[in-house]
Amino acid sequence: MKSSLLSLLLIAAAAAAEPSRPKILGVAHIALYVHDIAQARNFYKEFLGYGEPFKLDNPDGSLSLTFIKINEDQYIELFPEKSPNSDRLAHIAIQVENAEAMRVYLASRGVKVPASTPKGRTKNSNFMITDPDGHLVEIVQYEPDGFTRREAGKYLDGPRISKRIAHVGITVAKLEPAMKFYGELLGFRELWRGSKEGKVLDWVNMRVPDGDDYIEFMLYNEPLSLARLGSLNHVCLEVPDIQAAAADLEHRPARASYKRPIETKVGVNRKRQLNLFDPGGTRSELMEPKTVDGIPAQSSAAPPAR
Repeated sequence: MKSSLLSLLLIAAAAAAEPSRPKILGVAHIALYVHDIAQARNFYKEFLGYGEPFKLDNPDGSLSLTFIKINEDQYIELFPEKSPNSDRLAHIAIQVENAEAMRVYLASRGVKVPASTPKGRTKNSNFMITDPDGHLVEIVQYEPDGFTRREAGKYLDGPRISKRIAHVGITVAKLEPAMKFYGELLGFRELWRGSKEGKVLDWVNMRVPDGDDYIEFMLYNEPLSLARLGSLNHVCLEVPDIQAAAADLEHRPARASYKRPIETKVGVNRKRQLNLFDPGGTRSELMEPKTVDGIPAQSSAAPPAR
């Protein structure tokens, strides 16, 4: 009896000693490579209506990256491309309550992390990890003296087509490893599964554990062209009324420089949406938060292709 009690106490003590996962609050940003920074700025600033609160330069004075502000906590980062005709996705980022606690937690689970949590050039605490598909995932904590909080209340008065990134989409080759990484390790919760034709699974939506934002797994089972990559790796901007958003965009002066049609549709998830593409081919999906009749779309039971 005493032996059993002692074993239980030792097990409980060991469990208590393991680092717990700190809160993951939301999607912080998506970072994209662009071929022409002037054209990209025109798309995100003049056409979509966002502000550019700060940028970072290289030692030689050339642009390292710039920041497009969606709201106080969410950004799109634009990097000059490293090479032409390459994948446009640089990385995605999730906002956490405590970056150092997350580093310790991930290290305890065998994830490769730095020896300590540094502060980046924007003075926020951040570090990178890599998911099973090779995507870089930035862990970021906004610091009181960081650039993000320094610009609180600013750069929000433009004609922003949306005030929130609802999700970012990333390519996923095999579902099981991604579910283990984002679900079991990071605590994301599955929201919905979708299939175009009902035979093979195409999407899985995974919500952050302590917020409403989510990551959309874009499943594929064949080699992807650069155009397809630009469509699958995407950012979703939430709008209350897709028809009003489309009409707004049609009347903006920068519409003259956007050569594609603006067409609304109802997706497989039964939400009204429209797709825009920046000059580098990365998709911005504008989407309403609710289905056409307010009834949630049924989740697909189709199997993944692999």
